Amino acid sequence: QVQLVESGGGLVLPGGSLRLSCAVSGSIFSFNAMGWYRQPPGKERELVARIMSGGDTNYVDSVKGRFTISRDSAVNTVFLQMNSLKPEDTAVYYCNAQRGKNSYWGQGTQVTVSS
Repeated sequence: QVQLVESGGGLVLPGGSLRLSCAVSGSIFSFNAMGWYRQPPGKERELVARIMSGGDTNYVDSVKGRFTISRDSAVNTVFLQMNSLKPEDTAVYYCNAQRGKNSYWGQGTQVTVSS
């Protein structure tokens, strides 16, 4: 069974930084893609950043230049470095892994950007 465990969320001031981690059971290269989604209060879940098995990445326009997705295969972990955080980045952030038609989710971690 695939397990994804997120960590690193919290409360941060506007302009601050956080790094989210997603520890995966099994090799991260066994997945076609891994990504971070977020769901702000009262809104739908949206894709924030994704990294493909070959290393290509893509980002939602609102985070380009501020967020960076990366991975460390030695510890089967995917990261989301978030800089210059804004109040509108407040959301529950979820890690996702895709393998074929199967999609796996973590439990989510809360990120709150507020003064």
